[in-house]
Amino acid sequence: MKEVYRQTTQELIDEYGSIKGHTGKEAEELLQKYGENIIEEKSRKGIIRIFLEQFKDMLVIILIIAAIVSMISENVESSIVIFAVIILNAVLGTIQYVKAEKSLDSLKALSVPKTKVIRDGITLEVESKLIVPGDLLLLEAGDMVVADGRIIENYSLQVNESALTGESANVEKKDDVIEGEAALGDRYNMVFSGSLVTYGRAYVLVTATGMKTEMGKIAALMNETRDRKTPLQVSLDDFGRKLAILIMIISVIVFALRLFQKEPVLDSIMFAVALAVAAIPEALSSIVTIVQAMGTRKMAADNAIIKELKAVESLGCVSVICSDKTGTLTQNRMTVTDIYVDDINFLPEEADIMDMAQGMLIYNAVLNNDSSINDGKDIGDPTETCLLNMASKAGADVGEIRRTILRISELPFDSDRKLMSSKYMIQGEYYIFTKGASDVLLNRLQAIDTKNGIRPVTDDDKEKIMNMNRFFSENGLRVLAFAYKRCGEDDILSVDSEDEYTFSGLVAMADPPREESVEAVADAVNAGIKPVMITGDHKVTATAIAKQIGIYHEGDMTVTGQELDKMSDEDLDMALENISVYARVSPENKIRIVDAWQKKGRIVAMTGDGVNDAPALKKADIGVAMGITGTEVSKDASAMILADDNFATIIKAVLNGRNVYRNILNSIQFLLSGNLAAILVVLFCSVMALGSPFEPVHLLFINLLTDSLPALAIGMEPSDKHLLKDKPRNPDAGILTKDFSLRLLFYGIMIAGVTQAAYFIGIREGHMMAVTMSFATLTLARLFHGFTCRSEYSIFKIKLKSNRFCMAAFTIGVILLAVVLTVPVLRKLFMVEVLNGAQVGWVALLAFIPTAVIQTARMIKEYIHKSDGKKRI
Repeated sequence: MKEVYRQTTQELIDEYGSIKGHTGKEAEELLQKYGENIIEEKSRKGIIRIFLEQFKDMLVIILIIAAIVSMISENVESSIVIFAVIILNAVLGTIQYVKAEKSLDSLKALSVPKTKVIRDGITLEVESKLIVPGDLLLLEAGDMVVADGRIIENYSLQVNESALTGESANVEKKDDVIEGEAALGDRYNMVFSGSLVTYGRAYVLVTATGMKTEMGKIAALMNETRDRKTPLQVSLDDFGRKLAILIMIISVIVFALRLFQKEPVLDSIMFAVALAVAAIPEALSSIVTIVQAMGTRKMAADNAIIKELKAVESLGCVSVICSDKTGTLTQNRMTVTDIYVDDINFLPEEADIMDMAQGMLIYNAVLNNDSSINDGKDIGDPTETCLLNMASKAGADVGEIRRTILRISELPFDSDRKLMSSKYMIQGEYYIFTKGASDVLLNRLQAIDTKNGIRPVTDDDKEKIMNMNRFFSENGLRVLAFAYKRCGEDDILSVDSEDEYTFSGLVAMADPPREESVEAVADAVNAGIKPVMITGDHKVTATAIAKQIGIYHEGDMTVTGQELDKMSDEDLDMALENISVYARVSPENKIRIVDAWQKKGRIVAMTGDGVNDAPALKKADIGVAMGITGTEVSKDASAMILADDNFATIIKAVLNGRNVYRNILNSIQFLLSGNLAAILVVLFCSVMALGSPFEPVHLLFINLLTDSLPALAIGMEPSDKHLLKDKPRNPDAGILTKDFSLRLLFYGIMIAGVTQAAYFIGIREGHMMAVTMSFATLTLARLFHGFTCRSEYSIFKIKLKSNRFCMAAFTIGVILLAVVLTVPVLRKLFMVEVLNGAQVGWVALLAFIPTAVIQTARMIKEYIHKSDGKKRI
């Protein structure tokens, strides 16, 4: 069976029985056969199920175990805090899931309750859900198209299909047969559900309803799309599993050693439990959430609105950005770039309205134009409004010209003639102004306007005009030709009278790139991110814009949707890295592009604003919707919304995302290195039969009070531009990389070493003094260690005051420790001895040693690096 747009009238009659509409009875029968014209949605999970699924995460399971262990060890307060964090995270996850499912609701909301249909030979208004294949619809300006259909009779119909194709320009429709295959945006004899009629009218034979429409196919694609876990979620799951196994092994070993050393069974159990609680970073989940939340606030200030917290971290490892062209990389505003009159090419602001040739072109652009500009707002076709802006730049008073020179008659633009003409009287003379396609007007020229007056046009003139037209087109510009002729008062403007013109000139226009796009694309490339342009525009235009912005380079490829359809998965995989531009694409093409990159292990961000973009936005690791021009469907399907529709904002968001991940990693490093130090000290004392270096309450104090604030403060570390010089992190690398693990081990051993030294110093005064000094040293060492974990650079390079949260967390931690060591009631509760001046000095000195050693090493490294740089210069 041929595609509908390729079928002849007879083939349509053979398939649908008639092209004159159904009877009421036929429509009822077909409604039973095809079902209602509605978008179906997949069966949804209940809220209870969604809520319970939030607890499947390995880190959450670890936290639940920690809470149970805390409860067994009679630390009820700790259990309450942990369970509160778990439940809060589950509630937030449920809310985010429910919000994400609104995509299909928005699709359904696009349907219109009533539409005009021919039934039993008369025009009726019926509910759109009752439309069936074979119905004959009457579409007029302002109507929403409620089903896919083939145009049977066309009267200058223009339709805005931006929701499906992504292109804002109105599409002119025809009713003739299309030969050969055509992309969705090129099926000019079809209309599609969800599009808007902006001009003219037409009779349309319904060929598809409900889920069979292009809109329905998009809904089906969205149903099939599944959310992917972020790299951090995958890493935390893996990390959680390993940590759980390790902690259980260590706890069992410590328990066995204490039993071997004849310690009471209950005491041994309590200590092993306390050690397990100390080793599990309960604060990690809440810290990750809070750091991501703070990241969303920073991004919102930069016009990037994050809908899902997990998207913040995913941004940090984005390695491919598939960006729409219109409005994201460009200004989404047609602008005249060049005017060509009398063999001279110049800018609009260089035009001279007093020059006869240039003046006639400007009058033509203003008068032979159906658009307007009110209070600075463009109203009408973007191509025509940019002509009015051009005239204003040339010094013309557009309003005055239109008030004093009234239109007598007109011939609207249509795609057969490719011309628009109108008749006016100017200073007692009658003129016909015409604008349109260069190749059409060239064949209708009789003369040409020059600075020396009007003269007959020559073949040489025509060749120059065509060469300039070709030059503009090859640079991605849209070109209009302008001509005019004198006529009599009684001369009727008709198709036959569009001839014997005097050529005025050419006007070239484009949707220019945003000024910041070039820098943003360069930043993306430097950051190891491949920018890819995906657009519904034509191949030549898309490639030209991509070259200007820096996305397309010599040797790169531009592929159309039709060419992509013919490529096998193997061919696409081989060419993928070299394809920088995709033009005239379909929703299925976009999903395939995203999927191809994801199969290569790349984290993909996809931008979009139309209904057609929604499945790809949902499929991508980071769906990015446009806040200004985006449809509600695209916003609902996305993880991030650009308030300013600007590509540069994505790069800012990537920087923030990288910073959030770095801060989370540094927080994890702080938590685990401190926990490791405690474990190493306990293991050493257990193996050497030295007695417990801590009481269980000490471990809980360190874990619950001095951990959370410093770790959270580390998560507030401000971003710096150098993060964009790094390549995107490998999403498969996980948290416990070789470098990370070695640093963790080194930090843990150093802190454990000074803590053990404090134990040995205190043991001279008895076991309880040894326990007190090891507890105080470990606590203070971890507080100092918070400054080390802020960055990989020395504290002198990043400046101590650049993160006031760290200063505050350190101060609060020191005060809490001092209160525990000095207040009699708390001393008794925490089972600590009174420290004299010398012992306090030893605690302070030993606690500071790890930080001093690490910071000194970093300063030396930075000095050597700086010296090497000077030598190279």
